[in-house]
Amino acid sequence: MQRSTIALAALALFCVVAAGCTEKEPSGGGSDPAFKVALLSPGPVSDAGWNALAYEGLLSIRDELGAEVSQVETKTPAEFEEGFRDYARRGFQLVFGHGFEFQEAAAAVAPDFPNTVFITTSGNTVRDNVAPLRFMLEEATYLAGMAAASMSESGIAGAIGGMAIPSVESTLLAFEAGAKAVRPDFKVIKSYTGNWEDVGAAKEAAKAQIQQGADFLIHNADAAGLGVFQAAQAKGVRVFGTNKNQNDIAPDVVLASAVIDIPSAFLRVAREVRDGSFRAAITKLGMAEKVVSFVVNPALADTIPANLRARLDETRAAIVARQLTVPSSEF
Repeated sequence: MQRSTIALAALALFCVVAAGCTEKEPSGGGSDPAFKVALLSPGPVSDAGWNALAYEGLLSIRDELGAEVSQVETKTPAEFEEGFRDYARRGFQLVFGHGFEFQEAAAAVAPDFPNTVFITTSGNTVRDNVAPLRFMLEEATYLAGMAAASMSESGIAGAIGGMAIPSVESTLLAFEAGAKAVRPDFKVIKSYTGNWEDVGAAKEAAKAQIQQGADFLIHNADAAGLGVFQAAQAKGVRVFGTNKNQNDIAPDVVLASAVIDIPSAFLRVAREVRDGSFRAAITKLGMAEKVVSFVVNPALADTIPANLRARLDETRAAIVARQLTVPSSEF
C-alpha cells in the first residue's frame, strides 16, 4: 500500500510539471483584501516537502490575515526577477522567493519597488526591503546523522541533494558531522541530481549508493526526493525525510524527518509587514526558536535503541541551549 502512496504522489508531481510554469491564485478572503502577498517557488508545490511547506505558509497568511495571495513557479534567474517585478507592479506588499537562489534577483528588483518587501528563504543579502529567513535545518540533519551512524550495520550512508547550493550543502554537511560524532570512521556518500524534480535521477542515485553499501539514506532534493523513498523501499533500507514531515510517505522505511515549520515563520513576517514593524535583517530560525525539529516516525520508534534516544535528546537540548554549534556552510 505504501508503494501506491508514492506512485500517486509521483503521478501528481508529473501532472504539475507537465503543466509548466503556471500561476496559482488561491481564493482570498477575510477582512483585509488590500494586503497582498505572493510566493515564487523553484519547484511544484505538490512536492510534499520544501515547496509544499511554503505554499502552506502562503495559505496560512491568507487564512489568518485575510490577505490576497498568489503563487507562481519560477525556474531560472530571469524568471525570478520577472516574477518579483510582476508582483511588485501589481501592488503586492510582500513577495517570498523560496530559496537561496532568489537573493540576487530580489536585490536587483528591490530599489525600483521600495513599497514591496522581498523575503528570500536562505541567503545573506540584506537591503532596506530585502531580507532572508535562514532556516537552520542542519540542526535536525545533524541528529539524523547521529541516528544513522548509531544504527547502521555497514558504516555507510548516502546523502542526495538537488542543486549544490549552500543551504542544501549545509544540511548534508551537518548530517555527515553528526554521523562522525558517533563513529569517526563512518562514511557518507554524497551526490546531487542537478535539479529539484527528476524523481528518476534521484532514485538511480539512491540505488547507486545502496549498491556501495549504504543502509541509510537522506535527501534534500524537494520533489525528486520521492525517488529516494522508492529506492529505499525497494531495497529495505532506512531513510530520513527533510523539510516537511515525510514520515507518512513511506512509513515502513522513513525513520524520522528533519522538519521546518515554514508556515509559522511566513506568518510572523507577514504580520510585521502588514503592521509596518518589519525591519530588514538576517533572521535565523532553528530548534531554539521551535521552527526546526527532528520528528521520529511513530511506526519505527521502537527500532531506535533507548540509549540512542537519550543521546539524541541530550544533543537536541545542547543545541537549543547554544552549548553545541552544528557545522554548516557559511551563507
